[in-house]
Amino acid sequence: MSEIVGLITARGGSKSIPRKNLKMLAGKPLIAWTIEAALQSPSLDRVIVSTDDVEIAEVSRQWGAEVPFIRPAELAQDDSSHVSVVVHTVRWLESYQGTRPNYLVLLQPTSPLRTAEDIEAAVQVAFKKKADSVVSVSETHHHPYLMKRIMEDGILADFMSGVPQPGSRSIRRQDLPPVYSVNGAIYLTQCELLLNSQTLLSPRTFPYIMPPQRSLQVDDLWDFYLIHLIMEHKDGFSSIR
Repeated sequence: MSEIVGLITARGGSKSIPRKNLKMLAGKPLIAWTIEAALQSPSLDRVIVSTDDVEIAEVSRQWGAEVPFIRPAELAQDDSSHVSVVVHTVRWLESYQGTRPNYLVLLQPTSPLRTAEDIEAAVQVAFKKKADSVVSVSETHHHPYLMKRIMEDGILADFMSGVPQPGSRSIRRQDLPPVYSVNGAIYLTQCELLLNSQTLLSPRTFPYIMPPQRSLQVDDLWDFYLIHLIMEHKDGFSSIR
C-alpha cells in the first residue's frame, strides 16, 4: 500500500490578515478546519504541519496534527515557494525518520471549505489515472473569451483577439467551452517526481474538479468574513458541505 502524507503549510507571517492561520473562523482556528478534514481522510497515513511559528505548531498539535520540526526561517519568507517547503519536508522525513512517502498531498489552510471527501476523491483520481500529480480545480465563471483589457491609450479591448463577443449571432454564452482555474485546495504529487523535477505539476497532472462553492480561499479579510458567514449559516447552504 502506498504511503500518503498530508502536508499542511502554515507560516506565521501574513500581510493580508495578521496571524491568519490562528484567526478564529466559525469557532475554530483557521488551520483547524484543514487539520480536521485531513484527519478524517482515511487515505492519509499521516497529517504533518510545516510551520516556522511555535504558537501555530502548538495549536496544530492540539487539533491532532504532527509537527515533527520547525520550518527554517529562510523557507518562511514572503517569496518562499511551496515547492521548496514541500521538498524540505520530504528531505527531513528521509534524513531524520528514514522514510519517504510515495505521495504527498499539500493542503493549504486558506481553503477551509475543502472536505475529507474532496481529499479522498483527489486520491482516487491519482490511483485510477496512475497520475504523477493531481490538482484541484473549479470551473470559473469569468471566461477568458469574455475578458477585456485596457490599452495604453485607455481604450477597452478584447483580452483575446479574434474571439466573437457576447451579443453577436456567432456565439452564445452557453456554447463557450468550460474553463477551470486551480483553486489551491489540493496538490497531490509523487514524491520521487517532486524531488527529481522540483515541481508540483507534472506533464501528467490530472484534475480533481471541486464545486466553486467549496473552492473559496482566504486571501484577505473580505474572503474571511464571507467564509465565516457561510460556515455560520451552513444549514442554509446545505450544498456547500
